[in-house]
Amino acid sequence: MIAISLSHNTTSYNIYILQIKADQPVLLSTLPKPLLTQTPQLHTPVTESDTLRLYIYIEGILLTLLSKVTRNLSFTHSRRSQPRRTTAGSSGAVRVRLLTQGHRDTPGIELATFRLQVNPRVFHYLNDMSPMVLRTKGPAQLPPGYKLTLHISRGDAEKVRVFFPDFVKRYPLVLDDQVLSQEVPYQEETKLYVEGLRFPDKDFDGLLKIHLSLLEPISEDFPETPIYTDTVVFRVAPWIMTPNTLEPVEVFVCSTKDNYPFLKGITGLAKKNNYKLKVCYEYKNRGDRWMQDELEFGYIDSPHQHFPVVLDSPRDGDLKDFPYDELLGKDFGYVTRVPEDEEVNSLDSFGNLEVSPPVTVNGKHYPLGRIIIGVAFPTSAHGRNMTKVVQDFLWAQKVQEPVALFSDWLYVGHVDEFMTFVPAPGPKGFRLLLASPDAGYKLFKGLQNDGHGKAKIFDGLGPDEEMSVDEILDNERLKSENDYVQNCIDWNRDVLKRELGLDDDDIIDLPILFKLMEDNRAVAYYPDMVNMIVLGKELGIPKPFGPKVDGRCALEAEMTSLMEALGLNCTYIDNFASYHKLLGEVHCGSNVRRKPFELRWWNLEM
Repeated sequence: MIAISLSHNTTSYNIYILQIKADQPVLLSTLPKPLLTQTPQLHTPVTESDTLRLYIYIEGILLTLLSKVTRNLSFTHSRRSQPRRTTAGSSGAVRVRLLTQGHRDTPGIELATFRLQVNPRVFHYLNDMSPMVLRTKGPAQLPPGYKLTLHISRGDAEKVRVFFPDFVKRYPLVLDDQVLSQEVPYQEETKLYVEGLRFPDKDFDGLLKIHLSLLEPISEDFPETPIYTDTVVFRVAPWIMTPNTLEPVEVFVCSTKDNYPFLKGITGLAKKNNYKLKVCYEYKNRGDRWMQDELEFGYIDSPHQHFPVVLDSPRDGDLKDFPYDELLGKDFGYVTRVPEDEEVNSLDSFGNLEVSPPVTVNGKHYPLGRIIIGVAFPTSAHGRNMTKVVQDFLWAQKVQEPVALFSDWLYVGHVDEFMTFVPAPGPKGFRLLLASPDAGYKLFKGLQNDGHGKAKIFDGLGPDEEMSVDEILDNERLKSENDYVQNCIDWNRDVLKRELGLDDDDIIDLPILFKLMEDNRAVAYYPDMVNMIVLGKELGIPKPFGPKVDGRCALEAEMTSLMEALGLNCTYIDNFASYHKLLGEVHCGSNVRRKPFELRWWNLEM
């Protein structure tokens, strides 16, 4: 018997696909000429008329598509993912984290327009993207007609783009919504970058699949068919909010023609603690001073990078251009959600969007806290609610499961009008502060009993504003209005205790009275001290202009006593004319960007 073997070395491979039945003789004349000339081990001279029996040793091609994140995370499987399988024809899946380019996640921006924006700066953006590597091991080149193809589904095409790290044909784009499939070089290693274009949302769970297929030619008349496909699954990084217990980085505030005392107070507080300060001047804000209502700061995180992302509210006041024009940049993302078929109302402003510190509820951990929003009372048929597209977006992030409170009882309707969180010693690391008319009446009755019934709130602000302690306590209408407000706050208190795992000792009641306006909705009667800015251990609190006892404001004295017990310092900021009279306070007129959590979101149970 004449034996022919096909041998290979590590640098040169010759692959020939032969249709041979087991133990069936093959005429040498039927073999490809290159096979005869390149086969190195012919043990016996042969002629074309000889019949041969072939022993063919086939060495395969190893194809691997993976995310190159960090050394210890490149092959870490999600608890819900399946291990990579390498049998021919199967599709393995490794889940990795993908940063979203927040500037793309904006309704109304066409991809063609975006390409013009990104092209001149593409290499900067590559640093924000998630690396992906295509590795091969096998012959120096593929057999004739075979090719490697990278491809995505039509459903994923509007949510992801893939780039080469350098210019190919004058543009490094590999895959997008116009190019769903593209041949890629067959080489030992090919580096690529993946860009997420959308955050998770109601119609998108955040998972994206990118496939690599080896295609086999059938004939000139038919397209190639896949004989092997490998898949990598990316999970788009969620947008994460930052609670008051995280360290501040930068303070944001507006400058208007009438808010100098307020601006001076905020500026002094920021500089005292060496925090950055960003002032939006009137030529940009056009008189819209409500920095908190326009935007909410968060961030996105992956093993290779994290950066802040601003969520722009759909309120679109005169500050509407500030987030996009002044914040969006190379390392600062932007996202917004605007309803197409719902009317935007006051509850869509982001004074109505807060987040708790980390909590544990009945054994379930929320290490990134829980988002808090305000809505209409559950039984109300005609109340105001936060727009559905915004709620859907918040719920879809999954890592900070939202809690809905009842805030429609307020005239403005924001949760920051009756609650906030401050850092505090103890196992939980924080206290919940709640506005409390009951605590307010208790304080005023104590003043009256101590002989200070003639002391006045708003002293020095003019006779039209001033009212004595006795007059407040004698006002039955005001008392009944505050009883109603207390009932509304108590309902929310129970929800917060249940949903955040709080005890009464975790809550501090602040002496704040309210009054009802049209539609029997409430506003703060005097500057609302719970509506504060929290900068570490420094609190910027609306100056309440309460009744003075021995030359000191009794409301400030009570507030300072409560906060100093937690190791916190109080600075009282005059916002009476420029904010309180316009139905807002310190928190409404400021915003804070904070450091991200040290905990990485992909380590959470989801």
